[in-house]
Amino acid sequence: MDLIYSLPWILTVLLEGISGQGVYAPPTVRIVHSGLACNIEEERYSERVYTIREGETLELTCLVTGHPHPQIRWTKTAGSASDRFQDSSVFNETLRITNIQRHQGGRYYCKAENGLGSPAIKSIRVDVYYLDDPVVTVHQSIGEAKEQFYYERTVFLRCVANSNPPVRYSWRRGQEVLLQGSDKGVEIYEPFFTQSFDIVSMSCCLMDPLTFVWSILIFKESVIWGETKILKLKNLRPQDYANYSCIASVRSVCNIPDKMVSFKLSNKTASPSIKLLVDDPIVVNPGEAITLVCVTTGGEPTPTLTWVRSIGTLPEKTVLNGGTLTIPAITSDDAGTYSCIANNNVGNPAKKSTNIIVRALKKGRFWITPDPYHKDDTIQIGREVKISCQVEAIPSEELTFSWFKNGRPLRSSERMVITQTDLDVSPGTTNLDIIDLKFTDFGTYTCVASLKGGGISDISIDVNISSSTVPPNLTVPQEKSPLVTREGDTIELQCQVTGKPKPIILWTRADKEVAMPDGSMQMESYDGTLRIVNVSREMSGMYRCQTSQYNGFNVTPREALVQLIVQYPPAVEPAFLEIRQGQDRSVTMSCRVLRAYPIRVLTYEWRLGSKLLRMGQFDSQEYTEYTLKDLSNENYGIYNCNIINEAGAGRCSYLVTGKAYAPEFYYDTYNPVWQNRHRVYSYSLQWTQMNPDAVDRIVAYRLGIRQAGQQRWWEQEIKISGNIQKGELITYNLTELIKPEAYEVRLTPLTKFGEGDSTIRIIKYSAPVNPHLREFHCGFEDGNICLFTQDDTDNFDWTKQSTATRNTKYTPNTGPNADRTGSKEGYYMYIETSRPRLEGEKARLLSPVFSIAPKNPYGATNTAYCFSFFYHMYGQHIGVLNVYLRLKGQTTIENPLWSSSGNKGQHWNEAHVNIYPITSFQLIFEGIRGPGIEGDIAIDDVSISEGECAKQDLTTKNSVDGAVGILVHIWLFPAVVLISILNPRR
Repeated sequence: MDLIYSLPWILTVLLEGISGQGVYAPPTVRIVHSGLACNIEEERYSERVYTIREGETLELTCLVTGHPHPQIRWTKTAGSASDRFQDSSVFNETLRITNIQRHQGGRYYCKAENGLGSPAIKSIRVDVYYLDDPVVTVHQSIGEAKEQFYYERTVFLRCVANSNPPVRYSWRRGQEVLLQGSDKGVEIYEPFFTQSFDIVSMSCCLMDPLTFVWSILIFKESVIWGETKILKLKNLRPQDYANYSCIASVRSVCNIPDKMVSFKLSNKTASPSIKLLVDDPIVVNPGEAITLVCVTTGGEPTPTLTWVRSIGTLPEKTVLNGGTLTIPAITSDDAGTYSCIANNNVGNPAKKSTNIIVRALKKGRFWITPDPYHKDDTIQIGREVKISCQVEAIPSEELTFSWFKNGRPLRSSERMVITQTDLDVSPGTTNLDIIDLKFTDFGTYTCVASLKGGGISDISIDVNISSSTVPPNLTVPQEKSPLVTREGDTIELQCQVTGKPKPIILWTRADKEVAMPDGSMQMESYDGTLRIVNVSREMSGMYRCQTSQYNGFNVTPREALVQLIVQYPPAVEPAFLEIRQGQDRSVTMSCRVLRAYPIRVLTYEWRLGSKLLRMGQFDSQEYTEYTLKDLSNENYGIYNCNIINEAGAGRCSYLVTGKAYAPEFYYDTYNPVWQNRHRVYSYSLQWTQMNPDAVDRIVAYRLGIRQAGQQRWWEQEIKISGNIQKGELITYNLTELIKPEAYEVRLTPLTKFGEGDSTIRIIKYSAPVNPHLREFHCGFEDGNICLFTQDDTDNFDWTKQSTATRNTKYTPNTGPNADRTGSKEGYYMYIETSRPRLEGEKARLLSPVFSIAPKNPYGATNTAYCFSFFYHMYGQHIGVLNVYLRLKGQTTIENPLWSSSGNKGQHWNEAHVNIYPITSFQLIFEGIRGPGIEGDIAIDDVSISEGECAKQDLTTKNSVDGAVGILVHIWLFPAVVLISILNPRR
């Protein structure tokens, strides 16, 4: 024994050879919660709601069954929008959100799928509770006398707080609590316009302390506003000038404290007013610093000042100091409308705005129009010529133009007419009309654009008018169309442009309405060349080059077409495929052409590594095949099929291997953990083999195990005889595991090919805590005895006991000699009937509360559960053992479930009972002392599983010998013997 505990742990594997079919099963799923829930509601049968306070940690766990073990995915929806955790779903069983915020509330879905049947999906709605600080706004109205019968001056205090659940308000004046009807001058009400989603808010705009105008503001809110409360002070009295407090409360749900805000009402209370100490608009040069000053001119309490921008946020370099806003080194991006807003929660906020304009001058260009009154394309002596100049200017009203000829200033005259186009027709454009062109008018004309405010560099545009000034012409070099290239190359499409001056060339797609390579619908070129980098097959087609009017003649555009042909290597399938096959079998591989250009002539070659197996040329078929008739060790490897055209090659790759598929661990083992001795536990490891017939017979498994966090693996090879069937469940019992350590288990199948794929899982020791019932098993081995508790209303208690630790002065001829598995170190619960216990005294043991799955609303019956336990009643004074079923809410009424009395012999007996709870329930074990001291009663291995008990379990009671060894489950012993006789493979 000392040697055993001196080692870190010792592994013993017992091969039991439990085989069978039908373990493959589609997934099932349910959601359980942990963390800091403050309230849980069950809404009928269709929905569960989990409420949590904002800022706390949300934990939802998705418990799944099914084989193979399902893959889990968490997603979330909120209203009509879907939020998938920033476009990345959660694939862990546990969804954990720390510091949860209100926008993270909504419906969370857990989806489990394993390829069998339909995916299993469950959901739970998460409600996030919060309460923001309340805000009090004050409004005042003056009623004027109308026909001598009505006059009133009234103040309204409106209190609003964002919350979930809806908020409740209370008002105080000083220390006095204000209630509806407690003061004739006070009225408290909820306005008709308050709603949960569409809120119509009526507010009052204060012009001065005595004059208000009403306005209506309609808006939508996604938050829950609760019950907006208004305190109305009718026809103000002196005592109404006081300090008012609004207390917002959500009734301490989730321990959210109440929040309060105060407002002092006086005869000086007034809405804000402000003024800007700047001009409107403000025109500045780039790089200058600008300061905007906003000051308050009225308002009580003192208003707070904030600056906002009409579009976007304030520039990052902005410096704010109270009502002063400074932008150092302003740029064109900083231009726009800036507003100063003053607010003191009285009336409407005051707002003043100014527009900042940053001077800019850009995009200078020109065009020549030969005789606008005749359809001429050339400049002719004696005809009119019009030169146009255009720039983009901010502000446009500061734009001025100057004209020069050969460097000398030009003024408008009868033959040289200078005009400026109307801003609504063509902003920023000036024209020079030369009437009756003469030879002496040839020369260089210069258009200079400038802004009156200065600070911006002028734009100068030169236009040459001479006998050599001719309209443009476009041609495509013969060798440049059609243009053939390969995918991924860089290509230049070229149109030769002649003429003087040479205009800008516009490139577009001619055959389809699609974007150009840069993403725009049109690209500009100054030399007629379109450069495309990393050309793709989608770019094949016709391209149009066209002259523009800019920097050239304003005449009918010249066009030309360029054809681009992009060659690409064959696209094939499959790109990669793994084939697992045993020896002496045949394998056929195929490679199919999906698309290629050019499509002819295609050749193919099959290779194993660098070895050429076969080559040929496609005729009419679109695929090629290669067959291996008898696989052997030298045939395993990577096979490549290359299909080749002028542009390159496409490749199909096949990995032909004899590796066995990975084992599939079975996670739905009923009660996989059990304990035979103190501090030592065992684990029933089960798995199936994926596609066992795909490769050669599995001759063994290599089992590796190591303690979590350790580096060293302990390995053992387990021989397998015979063929493993698909779906056959194999079991290995791992014993001598140290409690409560976790272990990493690795399982690798072995064939004559060698090692197959490994699979790894973690096994853990965990106490049987079961918040939502599906399966429950308790052997009373843990310190918390599976959350069983003693009843405070009984006479004495049940005791946790083992034969090895019991009192040496125990009463003979009663009580068990071992736990129900035969272990003298195993624990059970029992009642000690020695003195001072008296006849008829009771000891009651309460199980944890079990939550059942909601009943199907269309089902006819409730969910059935099989309740079983072992009991020991030996001795001449045995009293009574009763079991009761207590349903949720029934604290005093208990339903009798099972009962037994009298001596049952020196052995353990088993009981099975079907129960049909309609709600959460508890089980109560009640032991009643008999007439003497030889009346000890014990229980062990309490189990609850979903579904009715087997009929043979209900009609028989199994007797278990207490002398059986500790390494073998006695309930498996008959199965092991039978299978070993009928099936000698394992």
